[in-house]
Amino acid sequence: MDPRDEFTSLINRRYFFSKSACGLGTAALASILNPRLFADQAQALPEPATFGALPQLHHQPTAKRIIWLFMADAPSQLDLFDYKPTLGEFYDKDLPDTIRKGQRITTMTSGQARLPVAPSIFKFQQYGQSGAWLSELIPNIASIVDDLAIVKTMNTEAINHDPAITYIQTGSQIPGRPSAGAWLSYGIGCPNKDLPAYVVLHSRIAPGSATQALFSRLWGSGWLPTKHQGVALRSVGDPVLYLSNPPGVSDGRRRKMLDGLNELNQQKLAEVGDPEINARIAQYEMAYRMQTSVPELTDISKEPKEVLEMYGPEATQPGSYAYNCLLARRLAERDVRFVQVFLRGWDHHANLPASIRQLTKAMDQPTAALIKDLKQRDMLKDTLVVWGGEFGRTVYSQGTLTKENYGRDHHPRNFTMWLAGGGVKPGIVYGETDDFSYNVVDKPVHIHDLNATLLHCLGIDHERLTYRFQGRDFRLTDIHGTVVKDLLA
Repeated sequence: MDPRDEFTSLINRRYFFSKSACGLGTAALASILNPRLFADQAQALPEPATFGALPQLHHQPTAKRIIWLFMADAPSQLDLFDYKPTLGEFYDKDLPDTIRKGQRITTMTSGQARLPVAPSIFKFQQYGQSGAWLSELIPNIASIVDDLAIVKTMNTEAINHDPAITYIQTGSQIPGRPSAGAWLSYGIGCPNKDLPAYVVLHSRIAPGSATQALFSRLWGSGWLPTKHQGVALRSVGDPVLYLSNPPGVSDGRRRKMLDGLNELNQQKLAEVGDPEINARIAQYEMAYRMQTSVPELTDISKEPKEVLEMYGPEATQPGSYAYNCLLARRLAERDVRFVQVFLRGWDHHANLPASIRQLTKAMDQPTAALIKDLKQRDMLKDTLVVWGGEFGRTVYSQGTLTKENYGRDHHPRNFTMWLAGGGVKPGIVYGETDDFSYNVVDKPVHIHDLNATLLHCLGIDHERLTYRFQGRDFRLTDIHGTVVKDLLA
C-alpha cells in the first residue's frame, strides 16, 4: 500500500475537524478565483471521478458495471458455438498429428489407445444479421445473438480446473492474488454505500452433475484490504450469515454495540496503526447497512409477472440460476460494480449429450432474459455482461465413442466466450479456429487480454491499476494483456 494512502486512512474524525477549519479560507478563496473547482463532478473533472483508490478514471468509460455469468467446469464450445460442419467426415477417426502438434493433454486421456474425433450430435443454424452459427441447445440465446460479441478464440495455458479458474479470475494460476471483482472494488469502488461493490451468486446445480469445487479465494481480495473481497449471498436462510439481529436485540441496541466496537477499534488503530483495522470497521458498518438493503434487494415480490415469466419457471426459486440472473439485474440497478453468477456442472468427461441438454435447459432462457431485461430498461448500454468458463472441450472423445454418446476432455487451446453491452460491438463473431476447433488460426484472445478489455470498458488502464505488495507493483493482468479494440463499439 502506498504510504500516503495508508496515512490518509489513519486520519480520524477528531483530526479531520481540527485541521479542516484551517482550510476553509483557502477553499473560499479558490471558489471565488475558479468556481469550476466546486462545480458538478462531471463538469469539474476532465475525467470521471471514482469511489475507490483511483482519484479519477484513466479515460471515459463505456460501462459502469459488470455482470459475469461464469459457467464453471468449462462448457463445450463444439456443442454450443463453434460449428464445424466437416467434422462428420472424421467420425471415429484418430485426431491427426498435424492438428495436435504434440501439444500436451491431460492424464485423463493421455493413456487412451487412441483419440477418436467426436463431431457434435446437435444441429446448428445461422441466426441474426451477424449470421452466427449456434446450437439447437440455446434457442433463447439465439434470439439475442445480434446483441452479442462472440469470441471463439479465447485461450489459456492452464489445463486443469483449479489453476484455470484461478487464472482467469485473478491473473495467476497460483492462488493468493486478488480477484477481478476485488480489483474493481479497490480501484473504483461502488456508488451504492449500502451494498458491497462485489457480489457473488452461486446457482443450484442439477442432481448428478459432475462439478468441481469453488473456493472463496476465487472472489477473495488476496493482499488487498479484506473489505474488497466478494460477498457471497446465500440461497437458504439469511442471504448473509448473521445478517438478522438475534432474538432480543433491537436495531438501536445493535447500533449502540457497533458504536462501542468502533471506539475500541479506533483506539487500537491509534495504538498500532494497522490499516486492516480500518477495513474491519468498514465491514462492520457495511454489515449494519446491509440489514436493510439486502432484504429489500432479495424481495422480488413486486417484480411484474411478465418479467418473472421471461426469466422462466425457476425465477422465484432462490438459488436457481434464473433467480440469480434476476438478482444480478436488481444488483445492477442498485449500482453494484461487479456481480458474478456461478453455474457449475459443465464438466462433461462422459455422457455429454444428456448432461449438456439438462444444463442448457436451465441456463439458456434466464441468460437471454437478463440481456433483454437490461436492454428494455436502457441499462445494457452501460452494463457489460460476460458469459463463459475457464477453458473449452476437446474434439476427441474421452472414453467410449458412439453415434449418440461421447465425453470431452479439457481443452485450453481455444474456447468460446461472449460479451454484450457496455460499449462492446454487438452482433459480431470474432476470431476463428481450425476445422477441429483445436487451434486458433485467426485473432487469438488470451484471458489476460479479456481482463484488460473489461477494465478498459470501465475506464481503467489495466497497466495503471496497481498495488504494491512485498516490493512489487502487482496488477490483475500481471505483466501481460492487450485491450482487444476490435471488440469495442
